[in-house]
Amino acid sequence: MRRIVVEGEKIARTEVFTKTPDQVSDLRNYTITLVVFISIAANLHLDANSTLAFQNILGILAWIFLLGFLRGESNLVRSQVLIAVAFATIGEHFASVYMEGYIYRFHNVPAYVPPGHGLVYLTAVALARSSLFRLNLKIIRNIVLMAGGGWSIWGLTGATQEDILGALLFVIFIFSVYFGRSPGVYLGAFFVTTWLELIGVSHGTWRWVSYEPILQLTQGNPPSGVAAWYCLVDAVALRFAPNIIIGFNWIQATWRK
Repeated sequence: MRRIVVEGEKIARTEVFTKTPDQVSDLRNYTITLVVFISIAANLHLDANSTLAFQNILGILAWIFLLGFLRGESNLVRSQVLIAVAFATIGEHFASVYMEGYIYRFHNVPAYVPPGHGLVYLTAVALARSSLFRLNLKIIRNIVLMAGGGWSIWGLTGATQEDILGALLFVIFIFSVYFGRSPGVYLGAFFVTTWLELIGVSHGTWRWVSYEPILQLTQGNPPSGVAAWYCLVDAVALRFAPNIIIGFNWIQATWRK
């Protein structure tokens, strides 16, 4: 048992990967990114006027894509994706179905959303470990902060739906980038989540209500700092994935006895 805990502590000290970034090919990283970005656009376009039954088909396809990509990932990344899917799905039911901070067309959580969160997280990881991000992280960080800052200012001054919550979320996002355990993942999440949010609301797949339900702050459609919510999902996945592996190793060791 002591050996298992020590191994778990070693895992917990790793970053996003068990392999070094150089051992994960850029071809794989960019393929994941490209496929997910295209799939997001196609999925949300197809769902814009679809039936509930067709939503379920899209959900099956999303799971196939996610499981296919996970075959080439380490156990640590697989554990992170598992936690991201579970945590985000619980959050979706609370924030959307129960609190109605944002509302899907059928007032549900579409079947493709849980695996979609896994694909979003995996894309953020793929971007973070790519040579593009590793070699240009400060430049990318500055671009993201300028773009997000401009979006937040516009949300406070020029948007038809005022966005106080978005500005506050963007402050949290900045804090995550500078002080979080994996800033590259958070920056990657900004790109993929901004993409899906803008496409989703433009197609009417979901909409953010004018006032968030807890503090009654105005929020945009979508909020400018919406990536901060995904950073929370990413942070939980990064923090607790090693515990999954520790538990799995303990079960294996116990079973062998």
